[in-house]
Parts: sequence; C-alpha cells; structure tokens
Amino acid sequence: MSIWTVAGRLKNVRFACSPDALKMLREHRKGESDLIERDGVFYLLSVCDVPEKPVNENPAGFVGVDLGIVNIATTSTGYRAAGRGLNRHRERQLALRKKLQSKGTKSAKRLLKKRSRKEARHATNVNHIISKHIVTTAERTGSGIALEDLTGIRSRVRLRKDQRTSLHSWSFQQLGQCIEYKARRAGVPLVYVDPAYTSRQCSECGHIDRGNRQSQATFACRSCGALMHADDNASHNIGRKGETVWTAGRESRVPATP
Repeated sequence: MSIWTVAGRLKNVRFACSPDALKMLREHRKGESDLIERDGVFYLLSVCDVPEKPVNENPAGFVGVDLGIVNIATTSTGYRAAGRGLNRHRERQLALRKKLQSKGTKSAKRLLKKRSRKEARHATNVNHIISKHIVTTAERTGSGIALEDLTGIRSRVRLRKDQRTSLHSWSFQQLGQCIEYKARRAGVPLVYVDPAYTSRQCSECGHIDRGNRQSQATFACRSCGALMHADDNASHNIGRKGETVWTAGRESRVPATP
C-alpha cells in the first residue's frame, strides 16, 4: 500500500493479514483504505464490495432463533449456544475492572486502558461464530431465518438492579447484524417477527398462558401437557411467525388482478 505523510507519499508499505482477507482484498476491494492507530497498533481498514447471492424466494420453512442471556441463541433446528462461558468471562472482566479502578495507580490505569476492549472483542468473536453456524445451517437446508424484533427491549424490560448489568452488556443487536449480513451474502431470506407471547405460547397446541413458563428453562403447557425446554419452544414459535410474515410479504408484492 502507499500512504500520504507529512514527509510525502510512502510507497510499497507492507501489511499483514490472513489468507482469506488477502483473497477478499484482491477480489472485492473498492475505493480507498483508512489507516488507523489503536492502542499503539496500526490497522488498515478497507471497504470490500462483495456481491450478494440472489435471495431464495421459496424457502423450505424458517429457522426460528430465540435470543437470550442464559442461552445466547437457540434455534428451532436444535442448535443451542450456551452463554455460560461468555457470562463468566464478563464477570471476570467486571471484577478485574473494579479491582484496578479501586487501586487508581498509573500502572492500574494503563492496564485498564489496555484491557478496555477485550470483553467487546471476545463477545464479537462469539457472535461471529454463532451467526455463521445459523446462516450455514439455513443455507444448507434451503430455509429462511426468523429473528425477534427486540428494538427498545432495554427500555421496556423491568429488572432488578443486579440484573441490569447482564441486560445492558447483552450484545443481541450485534448478533442480529452478523446474522443479517451473512444471510444477505448467502442469499438466505431473513425476517423479523414480533416477540410477543413467543415464550408463553405452546408450540404444540397454540395455548397462551403466563403459567406455561414454569421457570427460565422449563416450559409446560397447561392445556396439552407438552413439556420441553423453554427456549426450544420459543424458537419454534418464532419460526412459525417467520413463515407467516414471509408469506404475507410475498402476497403483498403480487400485482393486483386487472
């Protein structure tokens, strides 16, 4: 690469990247690149214009994805990404931050700055792994993906003070964005559905009751007696809502009969 400096343009400056990133740059780079400095390390940011596959207009059903804190993502295909490891990582980082902040020394402040984005990087990596698995499964089975529309959930949900940290550090929006752009690249249809009653409605008989949700993990229908994991039940409800939304959207695009 070449960059402008106060001493003029520097040409043939080498940079390092992964083989996949190098292939992406060779095939799809578009426009100029930006050189940034973060914590003493320089990074080269380049825009790549990757063509999207045509969207599958006739999906064979929809994979419902239930997002949560205990389980980051649960799909109607049986995949469950447990949040235990990520939550423990966040708790360790929070305890370490408190310890360093209480010291207040120069070395403690340096270490705080060094570790400031470690938790975010870890969560981003986890979200990429989860989203890749979900999109790959949908692409392989010719299915679409249905996600909950969680806009404004942080202001709607009422929690105890000790639960607020978990909710506000929950990176569900980033996970949704990862799934969305990966789905576009793979040509997988994606819809957002209303999350109302997905955790209270029985995916077997359709009965809605607050008492159906026995605990965080257990769903027991008071009407038909169906017993299953609560997140699995919610994911099936989300998948069905996704089919309904997709069908309604396709019908609305059909031209009126003259």
